[in-house]
Amino acid sequence: MRLFTLILIAALPWRASAQDTPRDDFHQHLLSPAVAKLIGVPHPFVARDLITEMDAAGIKHALVLSLAYQFGNPNRPPVSREYESVRAENDWTAEQVKAYPDRLRAACGVDPLRSYALTEIERCSRNSYLKHALKLHFGNSDVDLDNPEHVARLRNVFHLADARGMAIIVHMHANVSHHRAYGHHEAEIFLKIIPSAPHSLIQIAHLAGSGGYDDPETDAALQVFIDAVAHHDPRMTHVYFDISGVAGLGNWEAQKEKIAARIRALGVQRILFGSDGAWTGFTPEKAISAYGQLPLTPDEFRIINSNTTSYLAF
Repeated sequence: MRLFTLILIAALPWRASAQDTPRDDFHQHLLSPAVAKLIGVPHPFVARDLITEMDAAGIKHALVLSLAYQFGNPNRPPVSREYESVRAENDWTAEQVKAYPDRLRAACGVDPLRSYALTEIERCSRNSYLKHALKLHFGNSDVDLDNPEHVARLRNVFHLADARGMAIIVHMHANVSHHRAYGHHEAEIFLKIIPSAPHSLIQIAHLAGSGGYDDPETDAALQVFIDAVAHHDPRMTHVYFDISGVAGLGNWEAQKEKIAARIRALGVQRILFGSDGAWTGFTPEKAISAYGQLPLTPDEFRIINSNTTSYLAF
């Protein structure tokens, strides 16, 4: 069984006592001193801080998504010695995770459009703490799925990650501040990129959005994947969705029924719990509380809470 394979283990007795709340958080971030300075946050958020928040919420394991792609963010002033900063950030994340080997795993972060992207993915794949997964943030990297050159670069990135046995976690929503096109058409393009990584688990963050569920473009994009699932599209074999930041942000309470309906249409076995960066104040405990208010059945909650992946299996 490959590294990326999703394992649904709700029936195993050792998990039975942990099914009332999520055991694993598939979308977390730390905040290094370097990134905190870059984005203007006064204090870093390190692994021991995350472990404290996880313990408060009853979360056993978390996937930490490196923020190294922020140094290539074209929406910010250029960073001198950019690639050196990217390497250092990925290595810092690896060292933080290393301190909690039975609780945390890391995903390498990189802007897929930068000239060094493939070099950094290859380097991460040789690091025992970064080799499990790759994090891409289309919004912060200003990826334009309507740009053929960007699509070609993404195909190369997906192909290399697949060849190195890395899962691919994607914030797919386009850049908001630049009002990049996003919706049904862009999701169809992304669906055509997926075969470039035929074996890798593809984890689409925030139910294909960027937090909350107010944006009708997010719903239009998600419908593409729902239709693909309904038609048993083989490209969806290894595609999953995390729900980080969906319940609890924006006008989400007015969207509860719709969110639950979309989760059911995708299939609860494809849904992974996530809460996102706890330094924002939206802690795992608060994320679980909001998620628990979705109108899902107890059985649906138990399945989602017990979903895990081999890249987060300890």
